[in-house]
Amino acid sequence: METDSRPTVRLRDLIFYYLRLGAVGFGGPVALCGQMERELVQERKWLSRDEMRDVIAVCQSLPGPLAIQVGIFVSYLRGGFWGAWTGGWAFILPNFIIVCALGALYVHFSGLPILTSIFYGVSPAVIALILHSCYRLAKLGMEDRLQWAVAGACFFVTIALQAEVAVLFVASGLVGVLYYGSLFRRRPPSATVVVSGVAGIGKVAGFPMLGKLLLFFLKAGSLTFGSGLVIVPFLEKGLVQNTGWLNERQFLVAVAIGMISPGPVVITATFVGYLVAGFRGATVSTVGIFLPSFLFVLLVAPILIRHRAQPDVRGFVKGAYSAAIGTILGASVLLGKIAIGDWLTALIAVASLLVLFRWKVSNPMLVAATAIVGVIAFPILRPDWVFVK
Repeated sequence: METDSRPTVRLRDLIFYYLRLGAVGFGGPVALCGQMERELVQERKWLSRDEMRDVIAVCQSLPGPLAIQVGIFVSYLRGGFWGAWTGGWAFILPNFIIVCALGALYVHFSGLPILTSIFYGVSPAVIALILHSCYRLAKLGMEDRLQWAVAGACFFVTIALQAEVAVLFVASGLVGVLYYGSLFRRRPPSATVVVSGVAGIGKVAGFPMLGKLLLFFLKAGSLTFGSGLVIVPFLEKGLVQNTGWLNERQFLVAVAIGMISPGPVVITATFVGYLVAGFRGATVSTVGIFLPSFLFVLLVAPILIRHRAQPDVRGFVKGAYSAAIGTILGASVLLGKIAIGDWLTALIAVASLLVLFRWKVSNPMLVAATAIVGVIAFPILRPDWVFVK
């Protein structure tokens, strides 16, 4: 990456900027990266346009939530090693506080009918938000028929077998290496080793609950290629099917919290941790989901800067990105079976998609509107299929 002679930014300024962005930054990774580019390149002049584009390109090549990694990388360029740590955690902190508060309210008031009514209306809107975000991600990174074929295969595997997501990503990355790279070249890039190496994490028997949460989310934080939404199918399998820590409705609520709160979608982990083990569970889950991002940016990103143009590296990234699209779509189908159970929820899902594509409303506005619909309609329809524990 070519850098210019721009001055070092004070840690205080990095912290204040990312605290604000973490508190008001809605719209998902694409929107957050766009906001950073506008504010840091055009307004604050912390980065050149070329630097910002290189940062985004490198972070798209790494597993982990894109927006957080861009924030960490920018903080590293302008504040060094400690700038990366302080800026990154400042980005996360406001959302952590918000989601912990929501988790406490949910645990305390979960027996109130009003919550059932709210999530009756919100859950199908969350499915629409996932599908709309997946469409934007597909436009950003899907380039040819092979990628769509890989995505289609991952889609059907996710639905039919609900297979371990790590296996799908490794296999898809290897397909990308073979097709886009060189068959007889050395082994794929370090991202493959990292992913496969953590594929067994979280299956350690006899560990205390906090340790299990930490290991589980360390694994999840190492597998979210392309967007935090990739965490959805992985968490559904691990938290609902394998461990039973959450039921399906609680899981959908956790995804909804991640979608409607500011900052990265993977803050879902904080809410899950709070439901499973209180505030300490929320803390270790948050550390687990975000720590790999810091390590990847500080250790792997400098290497990728030098080698990301190599065919094998680009091939693995393209294959893994395709797996992300397929697994997100597959998870949408699985979650849709939970969220859509009658004519009104089907109508909410379709109407939400139309609104998102036609008017580009913000996530909080859409969720607030559908929550009102749920509060009004639930007492009238009294659907017996809805269950919020």
